[in-house]
Amino acid sequence: MDALKKFCCPNKKCSAFGIRDGENIRVKDTYGRNNTRLLQCKVCKQRFSEHRGTIFFDSRLPKDKVVSIIEHVVEGNGMRKTGRLVKVDPDTVIRYTRLAGKHAEALHDEFVAFSPSYRGGSV
Repeated sequence: MDALKKFCCPNKKCSAFGIRDGENIRVKDTYGRNNTRLLQCKVCKQRFSEHRGTIFFDSRLPKDKVVSIIEHVVEGNGMRKTGRLVKVDPDTVIRYTRLAGKHAEALHDEFVAFSPSYRGGSV
């Protein structure tokens, strides 16, 4: 199950918390239209979505459409234009753009916290 090696237990009280090796994670079930995998830690029995902590968590859109929205925005397209190109409401574009921004900000903060060589310059 090499595909599970990137996942780790999200339960901070678990002895396997944060360990990414695939040994303590198993596929418990699938759910939703897109057959999202429901994962479970073998140690503490905590269940969690494979999309937990990502922009795809609790998403009603297909993954490729979400990626397309973000790609158009990154290329400099506005919210309305992106909505027309991807065939979604502009409010949907705004929602996913905000989610992506929050996710990127959290990753940046985590990087700064764990990088002693980072001095506040551009990464």
